[in-house]
Amino acid sequence: MPAEWEPHEATWIGWPHNRSDWPGKLSAIHWVYAEIVRKIAPGEIVRILVNSREHERLATRYLSRAGVDPGRVEFFRFPTDRGWTRDFGPIFVRRGGARGRSSAAIVDFRFNAWARYPEWRKDDRIASKAAKALGVPLVEPIVGGERLVLEGGAIDVNGAGTLMTTEECLLDREVQPRNPHLSRSQVEEALGRYLGAESVLWLGGGVTGDDTHGHVDDVCRFVDERTVVLCQEPNAEDVNHAPLRENRERLASARLAGGGKVEVVPLPMPGPLLIDGYRLPASYANFYISNAAVIVPTFNDPNDRVALGILGDLFPTRQVVGIHAVDLVLGFGTLHCLTQQQPVV
Repeated sequence: MPAEWEPHEATWIGWPHNRSDWPGKLSAIHWVYAEIVRKIAPGEIVRILVNSREHERLATRYLSRAGVDPGRVEFFRFPTDRGWTRDFGPIFVRRGGARGRSSAAIVDFRFNAWARYPEWRKDDRIASKAAKALGVPLVEPIVGGERLVLEGGAIDVNGAGTLMTTEECLLDREVQPRNPHLSRSQVEEALGRYLGAESVLWLGGGVTGDDTHGHVDDVCRFVDERTVVLCQEPNAEDVNHAPLRENRERLASARLAGGGKVEVVPLPMPGPLLIDGYRLPASYANFYISNAAVIVPTFNDPNDRVALGILGDLFPTRQVVGIHAVDLVLGFGTLHCLTQQQPVV
């Protein structure tokens, strides 16, 4: 699986429609999506999943008013349950060939709505539909006699043989179990076989409020082959302080596929963001690396500027821009959760 910063042919995104994700806020969310597409489209095609012709027309109106070049957008009328394309969308892998040529395939991991929600069957069919539409092979990851359950937000890769995930998500057997019949070694073997992971870095848990139960893309992200940004919470009274500190301790002894150490750059957390007394999983680590820009969720917080500065230094050849995500995170996810990259082959 190529790293996210490697050249993209396209970004996949599902136009929003599920009102239960953003109660009373769906109209505002359309504008956020339009801004996401506006920032990505100058560097690559944006492939948008829509439910119907009417849904496509709705998306087109918002994109047009936001000034998006229609020639940079392609629509696919593949009905979805929700819009979290990172988790159910096509996960592309690439194989090198002779004379510098390469080929791509899509790994069709099973999606079961984070072992939490009843609506998932439409989402689970998206990867196979994308493979058919693009004319690329579809690989079914069968482990222990069953199709492996895995969401794109549960993993992050450096494109050089190292994959990062959390025990809370992939090894849980009680709260939201994905593959309770599999051992750690079986999961690692599957990640190696289907995604090319020679080394798996296991963090402990994710941030509070994350209804995926431990997705790594709210906690820690690769920014190059050796470097990660890791969320840190200095306030010892904050519920995120202890698990994030433990993750830093784990990374101190972790080794990349080539045997090297992991370089860790601290990334701040925004202050607690609450809705009806429930803490939302607001995190600057949920950024997305596109060809033209690195888009970063912002939360009207003093640490917005700090996070943008850190990521700006780490991606000097890309524009690093903030996208207002206070409404977006009401759905328990932000920019990375909504997007999925398609690498160049």
